[in-house]
Amino acid sequence: MPRRTIQRRELLVAGTAATLLLARPHSAITQMTATPAPFGDYRALVCVFLFGGNDSFNMLVPRSAPEYGVYAAARQNLAVPQADLLPVAPLVTDGVEYGLHPAMTGVRDLFDAGRAAFVVNVGPLLEPTTKDAIRARLANLPPQLFSHNDQQDQWHSLRGDAQTRSGWAGRIADLMRANVTNQQLTTNVSLNGNTLFLAGDESVAYAMGASGPLKFTGFGSGSFGREHRAAFESVLAADHTSLYAEAFADVQQRALENADRVTDALASTPPLGTAFPTSGLGQQLGTVARMIAARERLGMQRQIFFVATGGFDSHDDQTENQPRLLANVSAALTAFHTATVELGVASAVTTFTQSDFGRTLTSNGDGTDHAWGGIQIVIGDAVLGRRLYGRYPSLAIGGPDDYGSGRMIPTLSADQYAATLARWFGVPDADLDRVAPNLAKFSARDLGFMAAA
Repeated sequence: MPRRTIQRRELLVAGTAATLLLARPHSAITQMTATPAPFGDYRALVCVFLFGGNDSFNMLVPRSAPEYGVYAAARQNLAVPQADLLPVAPLVTDGVEYGLHPAMTGVRDLFDAGRAAFVVNVGPLLEPTTKDAIRARLANLPPQLFSHNDQQDQWHSLRGDAQTRSGWAGRIADLMRANVTNQQLTTNVSLNGNTLFLAGDESVAYAMGASGPLKFTGFGSGSFGREHRAAFESVLAADHTSLYAEAFADVQQRALENADRVTDALASTPPLGTAFPTSGLGQQLGTVARMIAARERLGMQRQIFFVATGGFDSHDDQTENQPRLLANVSAALTAFHTATVELGVASAVTTFTQSDFGRTLTSNGDGTDHAWGGIQIVIGDAVLGRRLYGRYPSLAIGGPDDYGSGRMIPTLSADQYAATLARWFGVPDADLDRVAPNLAKFSARDLGFMAAA
């Protein structure tokens, strides 16, 4: 009797969450619509998550004298010297001169070439808000502000104050399932462990190692290894009486098949001429580039990748550690863009950053504490670059944008940021609210940093 494939929903219904799932009249996916036609092109989104909370107001800094004076007064001993900042000249000016952290020469060059943009003072929001509304207790704020885990989940899922098991990239994959039926690999791929960001209601992300598919251990090598694997696969293919055992076997079989498929595809692609940093982030992005090089062999039309690096929770030693962290991010992002140019897909691949939150402008003596709004980077040839999107906030302590201790109140929402990327990726406008559930609360559904499809 052939083994029946267990669907993810069946396993959940069989467990303790059964009553919750069965109480829902319709699953999220049954409410989604997708035109069942294959795409005629290839596109990829690459999320680079900076775990810990990047101090992004030390990454992009006002350089003109009056604004720098306000910045220096707020940042105290953490201020980047004015003379060290790397000047950048946005195509559209707000009258202020800006500079990048001196460790970010690669990103500066991409910005000057029109291949990078900054999205300014963006963060999780349930609705537009102001300091006056917060003081009057009229603001509806995201829950658990300043908490690492909660704010990471907000960026990954855009859940607001609701409960959800899916991330916004996972919901994109759900919407596009009917369009990518010929793909040999799932749309979403993580090179940094399992993540809510890629989890869908129906689609399942593929998690692999930083340098390639994780290999099964214990089979051995040679003829004995082949025999051990054959025996293992025969156990997986057996008819299991337990729903959990059958689901576990299905996961293991899928992992074997995907590891073989991806390993063979990567082995078939010529080595890249682009040199990547040896850091963990450099290794992850180098593997993403190899995966993109293998896109035709795998029949891929749409892919979303998740990579990450940490160390940004800079309560201590920030002036010593931040230059190294930002230099690594800049070098890895620059190498990855160079690789997309080498592969001829620079206009089809968009890389973007996310981070838990920004940092307090005020110093705690040797570092910073958890804050809210921050600045994100978007890179690719489809990006309308050499621009700042959004209003750079007043960095005055106690000023109109300060929640307290230099915690900037976002003026752009993570939902708007995600929706702009999703639209470029191919999600119809009518479905953007399913990707970004709080989008309808904001006047701009598209922040304008991506070229028209």
